[in-house]
Amino acid sequence: MKRLLAATFLLFCTASHAQLNILCSTDADWCESKAREFSVQTGVKVNLSRKATGEVFAQLKAESANPKADLWYGGTHDPHLQAANEGLLQPYVSGNMKDQYPWSADLLTQSGDQVAGIYRITLGFGFNRDLLAKKGLTAPACWSDLLKPEFKGDIETSNPTTSGTAYTILATLVQMMGEDKAFAYLRALNKNVNRYTSSGTAQRQSVARGESLIGITFLDEFIPEQYVNAPIEIVLPCEGTGYSVGAMSIVKGARNLDAAKKFYDWALTAEAQTIRDQTKVIAIPSNRAAIAPDRVKALEKAKLISYDFAKYGASSERKRLIEKWDREVKNAPR
Repeated sequence: MKRLLAATFLLFCTASHAQLNILCSTDADWCESKAREFSVQTGVKVNLSRKATGEVFAQLKAESANPKADLWYGGTHDPHLQAANEGLLQPYVSGNMKDQYPWSADLLTQSGDQVAGIYRITLGFGFNRDLLAKKGLTAPACWSDLLKPEFKGDIETSNPTTSGTAYTILATLVQMMGEDKAFAYLRALNKNVNRYTSSGTAQRQSVARGESLIGITFLDEFIPEQYVNAPIEIVLPCEGTGYSVGAMSIVKGARNLDAAKKFYDWALTAEAQTIRDQTKVIAIPSNRAAIAPDRVKALEKAKLISYDFAKYGASSERKRLIEKWDREVKNAPR
């Protein structure tokens, strides 16, 4: 009995003193709720710092010889891959990867087991159904429909020199069509674009308010507007589409490696990924069994391309394609 009490006391002391330092790059409420849930379930104290992906990458690089963070949670996959390429992350394969969608496993494989996908945001376009009816037009269903002359001046999208969303659109079309055809398509699309915004999230409000008929962005941006009855319909393009993956990775040299692995495993469970606040949801969970609202689950029907994370996440390829877009598309005749 004494041995049992001693072992129990030791376990309690170990759990109560365990801690984990997390850098989080997704929604603040989401970051805080995950840290709180994990801490309550495990007794591990979580020190959370929310930063943009670029800030996290810069911090990991600056602290590479003596890292202060243990785990990076959330944010788009590109900077995570960049960190992996520069040797800033720790390879780890969780036993819970078997329960994830293929796009999560693909990211892990292409990153050398350093980056796992935890949620997905899907590209497409949304339109204002009231404005469409007023104009007497047929709703677009495919990428090719966006080139129709009746949509001249009605389409809003973002600029890849400033927007990660726009770069994902560019990389998606290149992978779907081939580079020459993709740039020909973008030059033709330019005739129908009313403006290129600096942010890939601006289309949410523009389409909701009827300032633009059609917005090209991640479809998940439009979901909160639908919950408040904005006249927005979303389209999964008939030819197929690309996506971005919210990622998670363990920092190389993590001081609290065991706690980091424990959080990593937990974050891939259906329980941890089940979405409870429907009005703020903008992503598809990576765990197949996680419960998500119907509007989110509908995006799982998208015909996805086989996105080459390694190639199109590389800094050199990104720079080359953006510079080409700037030369050939931005100032193309309208």
